[in-house]
Parts: sequence; C-alpha cells; structure tokens
Amino acid sequence: MQLATFFLGVPGVPTFVNKCASAVNFRGSREYWERRYANGRNSGAGSYGRLAQFKAQFLNQFVKQSAVQSVIEFGFGDGHQLEISQYPEYCGLDVSPTAAGICRDRFKHDTSKSFFVYDSATFTDNARIFHADLGLSLDVIYHLVEDAVFHNYMSHLFAAADRYVIVYSSNKDELPASPHVRHREFTQWVSVNEPSWELIDHVPNQYPFDPQRPSETSFADFFVFARR
Repeated sequence: MQLATFFLGVPGVPTFVNKCASAVNFRGSREYWERRYANGRNSGAGSYGRLAQFKAQFLNQFVKQSAVQSVIEFGFGDGHQLEISQYPEYCGLDVSPTAAGICRDRFKHDTSKSFFVYDSATFTDNARIFHADLGLSLDVIYHLVEDAVFHNYMSHLFAAADRYVIVYSSNKDELPASPHVRHREFTQWVSVNEPSWELIDHVPNQYPFDPQRPSETSFADFFVFARR
C-alpha cells in the first residue's frame, strides 16, 4: 500500500486534503465566481427553493409598499432569483462575464432589465449614471474575502442608492473553512463609513442556518437602510 493511499484512509484526512486543495485553487472572489459560472454551476442554494421564495416575498412586498420604481443590484448571479422578483426597472452589475451572458439570454425579451460586468477595482461613477431608488445586495457580502474588494463594493452599493439599501447577509466577524466565504459585521462598516444612512429594519431569516440542512437554511438576514 502506498503511503498516500494509507493516509487518505485515515478518518478526517480526506476532508483536510480537500480543504487544502480548495484553498490552493482559490485565487480570489472575482475569479472564483467567473469560473463557477463558466463551469456550468449556479448561484447556489440561496437562490433556489424556499430560500429564494422567502427573499422574493420580502423584496416584492417592500418594493410595492415603499413605491420603489428602480432597483440596482450588485451581484445578480445566474438570474434565477431575479426571475421571481417584481421590480419596475432593474439594473444589475456582476463580476462574472459569464453570468452577464446568462442573464442577457435569460431576459432577452425583458426591456425593463439591464446587465453590466462589474470590477470593483476600476468602477468609477462620479456622474452617478448607475443609480436607483433601491440598492440591493443578496448573498454577496460574505463572499467578499478581500478587504479592498469589500470596501469598494460597499462604497459603490451605497453610492448608487437614492432612498434605500437592502442587504441580505450574515453580520458577524468569522472566517470559516471555505476559502470563498468570510463573514463580516458589515453594519459596523456602514456606521463608520456611511453616516448619512441608518438601519431601519432587521428581518431574521425564516429558515435560520441548520448544519443538518445547509442547502435549505441560511445564516443571512435582511438589513434595510434608509437615507437619514
């Protein structure tokens, strides 16, 4: 028996090896998501099933009750969540060119929606060409593992919103095993960097995270901000 084969038979070693290999192959959040979509994978369990329905129900109701006429979203992914959303006008930005192509084809007959490729390092919109009543971030912040990417993303998100910002994310400082996940207490960032905005609502997830059912539950809640 080869030594490598022996160690892979030891409990816990295969998992450790897989985590190490995943970390080595991870080259940043932008490349991770482009490669994921290019390989035919989707946006993840949070954009499907009952979690997607929970998000759509909350957002559609908020848009209607708050008379929101336009939405700009940073991180639209494969567009499945967007299919069950009801927005009068929609502009989406995403780091993945493949995702932009998927949504271009998915919504090719919908003239109310536009899609753009987003690079947080070069995105500059001093003229506020990209803006809407509501700025939206769904299941994105805890995937921004790089500090500079996180800071730029948050700045662009709030700068693009005229009235409200809704974030669906975890809100704690924690570094889990997955190389493409980093939990952040982002509300603290907002308090320090966006003083003209205030948190007006926090809606806990209807399906809080359960390690026994990870694909049907989530550690993300809704956080609603409004201009002061």
